[in-house]
Order: sequence, then structure tokens, then C-alpha cells
Amino acid sequence: MQRTRGSTIVPIISGIAFIAAIAGGFVAGRHSPAKYHDAVTTHGEWVKFANAKGDSVRAYVAYPERSDKAPTVIVIHEIFGMTDWEPTMGDRFAAKGYIAIVPDLLSSRYGMSPPTTDSGRKLVATLNDAGVIADLDASYKYVNGLPAAQKDNTGIIGFCWGGGTVWKYAAANAKVKAAVPCYGPLSDTTLLTSIKAQVLGVYGQGDMRVNAMMPVEQRLLGARFAGDSYIGTGHGFLKPGRTGYGTPEYDRALKNIDTFFAEQLDHK
Repeated sequence: MQRTRGSTIVPIISGIAFIAAIAGGFVAGRHSPAKYHDAVTTHGEWVKFANAKGDSVRAYVAYPERSDKAPTVIVIHEIFGMTDWEPTMGDRFAAKGYIAIVPDLLSSRYGMSPPTTDSGRKLVATLNDAGVIADLDASYKYVNGLPAAQKDNTGIIGFCWGGGTVWKYAAANAKVKAAVPCYGPLSDTTLLTSIKAQVLGVYGQGDMRVNAMMPVEQRLLGARFAGDSYIGTGHGFLKPGRTGYGTPEYDRALKNIDTFFAEQLDHK
């Protein structure tokens, strides 16, 4: 199985022409070199399914090798759109025994994420919360409808913009059991009053823009919240090339995430 890589107005170049110019880049030369899925998973595949409006959502699904039904994890990409990295995180969760789904949240509107992170960032800026929630609802429905999945035993994890989206989706879907916003900005404290899931916050020590909200999150969520700021790390440290990646604190963060999902999703 091969893997190809898969509200705010962007500053005008001019409006529709700007979007068309970026979207036009999807037609030719849009992919990075094809890669095989990571060896840690026994099976990974790209799928498409419809959201409530009938638009097609593209996602990567990684399956574990196990004889019983598996808990599920939704992985939400950064502000740059889906890159080659996010599916490897899906593979990593599959190796831990989960069915992981990684939706491309630009796909229902633009077909797929563009080849460059700068273009991806500009397109993500055009998305609205309602559309993103609709695509995540469709992802939740798809993965929970799989015969190999434990129904409604689902966690979510997101990074950067995706971490901020974790807060929004945990508030929008009361069925979510476990939520992990990784250095995800909390845009609206009223979201916390709607969150029923247990939450694990993962923060970079040098990321005060995001970390400043930790006391509020702790106060309003109480026992349902646990958070940690990892020493010597910065924003995005779970991704290669970022400050703190590959350090003992990086390893500790991944271990804490694994322990949290195991506890909250009754994973054995």
C-alpha cells in the first residue's frame, strides 16, 4: 500500500483568483514522492466518505493487528494541512492497538491538501468551524462504523491548529471519551463548559502564547484535565525539525499520551 501526501478570509491577491491559483496547483506535480506506510502498522489505506453536505472527505486509516475490536483515535493535522507526517502518527497509534483515522480537513473543499505548507496554511485559513466540525463528524461516523471498531470508544488528538480544533470538537461531540490538544490554542473558554471528555494537554515550555490558558483550563475542567509543559521544548515539538523533537521530553510526552489513551479508552 502506498501513501501519497495527501470564518476567516485570506488576504486578497484577489479573492477567488487566489484560491483558484492555489487549487490549480493540485492538478500537476502536487504530490511529494510516494512513500510506503510505516512498518509499525500491518495495514494502512486511503479512503473517502461523504460529510453531511455530501462533500467527499479524504482520510488515511491505519489498522492494528489484533483479534478483537479496537478503540479508535482521530488524528487532526496542523495548520499546514495534511503532510506526510500525520499519517505516520496514525501508523504509530495502530501499532499501539487502535484504529486511527487521519482526515484531510482541506479535502472536502479543495480535494486534498496542497504540496507546500505555505499554501496549506493559506487554505486552512479559509475554513470555518462549522465545516471542520462537519468533516470531523463524518470521520467519527466512518471510523465508528467499521466492523473492526469498538463503537463510540474514541479519542481525538491534534497538533497546533489541530490541537485548537481538538478543543472545539470535544465541545461539539459529547461522545468523545478522550481528548489530547497538543500545543493547541484555546480560542474560547466557553468551550470548556461543554466538554465531557477527559483531557490531556501537551505543551511546549517555550510556547507561552498557548500555555497562558493552562490555569483557566485546569480551573474550569477540574479533575477532567491534566496538562504538562515539557522542559526545553517549543511549539510543535512532536514533529521533526521542531525545538525539543527527539529529546527525552519528547519521549516522555509520547509515553504520557499513550498512557492516557490506554486509561481512557479501556485499551488492553
